[in-house]
Parts: sequence; structure tokens; C-alpha cells
Amino acid sequence: MTQSSTAGEARPLAGRISPLLIAAACLLGANGLAMTMIAVRARVEGVSDASIGLLGSLYYAGLICGVLLAPFLIARAGHIRVFAALAAISAIAILAIAFAPAGWPWMIARFVSGAAFCGTAMVLESWLNSIASNASRGRILSVYRIVDLAAVMGGQFMLPIFGATGSDILIVLAMLFAFALVPVALTRESNPAAPPAKIVNPLALWRVSPVAMVGIFTIGLTNGAFRMVGPVYAESIGLGLETVAIFIALWVFAGALFQYPAGWMSDRVDRRWVLIGFTIAAGLACLFISGTSSQTDLFMGVFLFGGFALPLYSLAAAHANDHAKPGQFVDIAAGLTLSFGCGAVLGPFIASLLMGMFGPAAFFVYTATLHLALVLFVIFRMFSRQAIPANERERFVWLLRTSPMIYRLAGGDREETSDKPSPDASGPA
Repeated sequence: MTQSSTAGEARPLAGRISPLLIAAACLLGANGLAMTMIAVRARVEGVSDASIGLLGSLYYAGLICGVLLAPFLIARAGHIRVFAALAAISAIAILAIAFAPAGWPWMIARFVSGAAFCGTAMVLESWLNSIASNASRGRILSVYRIVDLAAVMGGQFMLPIFGATGSDILIVLAMLFAFALVPVALTRESNPAAPPAKIVNPLALWRVSPVAMVGIFTIGLTNGAFRMVGPVYAESIGLGLETVAIFIALWVFAGALFQYPAGWMSDRVDRRWVLIGFTIAAGLACLFISGTSSQTDLFMGVFLFGGFALPLYSLAAAHANDHAKPGQFVDIAAGLTLSFGCGAVLGPFIASLLMGMFGPAAFFVYTATLHLALVLFVIFRMFSRQAIPANERERFVWLLRTSPMIYRLAGGDREETSDKPSPDASGPA
């Protein structure tokens, strides 16, 4: 062990992770605000709903590229240099929107933003994972989730303050991306070991659990679409900027609030039943939203939709973990992110096309239909395999949809050396 790493471990944990959490707050808040702002700004610029959906699709396509390329960049240049480069690229991409006409230049900028955000998130989460011990891992993950929730929710309310048009909001976003560089550049921590840089096998998750892979893909089609098309829907039914911010913030807050009951139930009964229940409830909430014209009912509906839809990612991931063998966890982590990304590439564009053809209500009919299809698939797969007993399951962990490294921070890499019983041989769930 080097002298610098020994000195680092001797410092209080709070002092070691605080610079990374400050950087994470800037990045997560700026990225969450940018997604809402881009959708609203594009609509003001007269961009068609289909093109706005394509902006969201290209963002998630960039995220997939970030998943594939970031580990190799980190192995080549180290965490600090890669973070600095990608945070700067994020600021450049958002400022480019001020000079470029709406259309393909914006789409290129969103693709670059998706790749850069995934890379910066991977750096931070890999770094936090290297600092975490078995005793502190849960605390670090919990604080990181709180930072994510507070930053994304708080960032939404900058939209009515600075507006979605003009240069002010773009300057604020660029400042947040640039400020994230400061604590990382000045940290006393040395570069940790690079995360595994390997070719991702996209079929690894399917071999372990088709339910998890199809579930995560469906969540990408729905939740990924909501982040880009949701603000467009809100504006199309007459909501102002402040109300759009509340609309998105309620969805995020409810998703965090419902994670605990989802985990509590899924650790005690067959996770697939919890997955089915939450999916049905999310679909019903979508149908409720599509049929209401009251703002109060709309807010209640989006709260329930977020509450039941956002925990589905962690439920599907936990189900995959239950059936994984030692040595498969890194592939599963990558598979989760890639499956979500592939669904999210398609989801915004499909949803925006449907809205353009059939009106705003079609968006939530689309999401309700996909949730119903997922329920049918999970029920079909339940005939293929019995549930794993509760005492043999992995614990439920609330996962953020940032990068595969969040899975390792949650303890997935630790499980690779565990003596976890192998799943039965009757086939994948």
C-alpha cells in the first residue's frame, strides 16, 4: 500500500467522500434540470414532438456509448483526468445549444451529453466504491441517494427562476458542470484503481433472468420516455414552467418514497409478485392520468406513477441478483444499464410519435400498455421456475440509473466472492 493511500484511509470518511458528493450534486442536479429544460426549450423553438423524442433517444444512445467506453478511458488516463475532460465536455455541449439552431446540432449535443454524464457518474461511483469498506458501504450509498434526490428535485425549480429560453439557464447549467470540477481537482485523494475494462456481453443478463432483462428494457421504454416527453406532455396540456417543475419533482420524490416498501415486500415474498403488483399499479396510474383534466388529480396521478414505476428498476435488478452465480455480477451490472439504455433509446421517440398522432393523452396510454405487457410476460415466466426461498435471496438495494458502478457500490462486487448458494437448475426465471 502506498503512503498516499494509507494517509487517505486515515482521514475521516466524511472528509474523503465530501468532494465527490459535492461534485455529484452539481452533476446530477445539472443533468436532471437539463433534461427538463431541453424538452421545454425545444417546444418553444417549434421543434416537433417527434424530434423532441429523438433528442431524448440520442441522449440515451450516448449513455450506452459511455457505458462501453468509460472504463477504457479511466484505465488509460485515470479518474481525475477523465472526470475533468468529461465535465468540461458536458459544459461545452450545453453551451453549444445557445449558438446552434434547433435540429441536428442539438441532437449531437444531447448524444455527447449522455455519454459524458455516464462517464462522469462512472468515475464518481467507481471512486466512492474504492473508498467504501463493508462497514461504510451502506452509509455511503444512502448519502449518495439523498444527494441524487435532493439535487434532481431542487434542480427542477431553477427552471421557473431562470426560464427555459434565453442564455441564462444555459449559463447556470454550464456553471454547475464546471463547478463539479473544483472539488475533484482539489481533492487530496489519489487516483483509485481503474474499474474493470472488458467487453460487455449483452446476453449475460438474459441467461440469468429474462424477467429482469425484459423488465429493465420496458422500464427504459416508459421511464426513459417520461424524463424527456413528460415535460412536453405537461406543457401541451397547459401547465406553466413552475407547474412543470412540480410535475417532474413529484415523480422523482414518490419514486424515492416507495423504494422502501417495495424492498420490504420483495425481501419477504416472491419478488415477481411484487414486480407484478407495482407494474399493475403504475399502469393504472397512467390510465388515471390520461383520463383526468384536473390539475390536482394530475399531480396525484403522477405521484402514484412515480411511486410505483421508479422502484421497478431495483426490483428487477434484485430479481436478477437472486439468480446470479458468483462471477456474474459485473456482467449483470452492465446488462442492467444496457437494457435500460436500449429501451430508453426507443421510448422517447415512440412516445412522441404517438403524442403527435393521437394527442397528449396517448403518452400515458402508451406507458399503461407497456406495463400491462410486462405483467403478462412476468406471469408467463413464473410457470418456468419456482421462487427462490427468502433466506437464499440477495437483499433488495435501491439502485440509481446512472452507471454500472452504482451496482458495485451497492455491494455487487463483494458478492462475487461470497459463498452464495447457486440457483436451481430448472432454467432462468
